[in-house]
Amino acid sequence: MLESLQQLLIENGALGMFLAAFLAGSFLPFSSEVVMVGLLTAGTPATGLLIWGTLGNVLGALFNYGIGSLGKEEWIQQWTKVSPEKLERGKRKVRKYGSWAGLLAWIPLLGSVITVAMGYLRTNLLYSVFNIAVGKFARYAILISAYKAL
Repeated sequence: MLESLQQLLIENGALGMFLAAFLAGSFLPFSSEVVMVGLLTAGTPATGLLIWGTLGNVLGALFNYGIGSLGKEEWIQQWTKVSPEKLERGKRKVRKYGSWAGLLAWIPLLGSVITVAMGYLRTNLLYSVFNIAVGKFARYAILISAYKAL
């Protein structure tokens, strides 16, 4: 089923990239890199993929931030499946680094925990969005560069 969803997203070009990146940026277990490489292989312009991928991934992270900002740990555990231990770890990182922790939001699994914790601790939204966007943009730019180098 996952492969057919990835194929459907690839068939939808930039919109598919946006949706894949949103899913991957949220707490859902999804890999937008597979869709991006599929679209690059199909000849989709890299610049559009970089923009739509970054935008979707940032919005997915903001979805996590929103859930965290509700402030109910039982809801966080129920909706995001983030364990209390992982949430505590994420909160420690965010307390230490504040909105700068958003630079690590691109890391699979850890990024979701960080963005939920950022919302829970209500880090400055503007700075958080900026740092999240920088990290996610850099990840996709590196992926595109690596693909082009092959």
